[in-house]
Amino acid sequence: MNAIKEYFPNLTAEQYAKLDKLEELYTFWNEQINVISRKDVYNFYERHVLHSLAIAKIIEFKPNTKILDVGTGGGFPGIPLAILFPETDFLLVDSIGKKIKVVNEVAKALELTNVTGVHQRAEKVKGNFDFVISRAVTRMNRFVPWIKNKFKSHSFNDLPNGLLYLKGGDLHEELNEVNFKYNPTLHYIKDEFKGDFFETKQVVYVRMS
Repeated sequence: MNAIKEYFPNLTAEQYAKLDKLEELYTFWNEQINVISRKDVYNFYERHVLHSLAIAKIIEFKPNTKILDVGTGGGFPGIPLAILFPETDFLLVDSIGKKIKVVNEVAKALELTNVTGVHQRAEKVKGNFDFVISRAVTRMNRFVPWIKNKFKSHSFNDLPNGLLYLKGGDLHEELNEVNFKYNPTLHYIKDEFKGDFFETKQVVYVRMS
């Protein structure tokens, strides 16, 4: 939480309180349904919350933005971002139902009225969105076909509608496997957050409309 306050100093007391409560909630639910590895539980804020919030260093979502979080697992990156952007609508989907149970229980406990968790595969999701977010679900050449037709044509945020993908390592070969209409942009998280964990982590932004 100290790092979150350092990197995001302008949040409200309510937002800090909700972020602070995340560890307690996920510790409880992780004992019932394994959504976080035991190793990562001890580095919860760095490896899950702060990592998710790296997207907020790339863009501040405007009110009424519609976000689809694909393969959200227990709610990352969607739930931390929903706390930061309470006027943005987040649809969190995962193909594993018990993980979505955790998403909805955490959202309920935090009174996050802008979060909906749905047990569904990404390619079956109906509707169009301003942005799709995700965290290292699979290789880009598999992921992009799931979501390529799910974007609104009109953009009103500071970035055109597109994909914001959290992933680590050397991504150039992987990105070259996909014939993107617009060139992807790599944002290195180590430029925003200190710590060895972030050294190879990136936010990949791809304009999709």
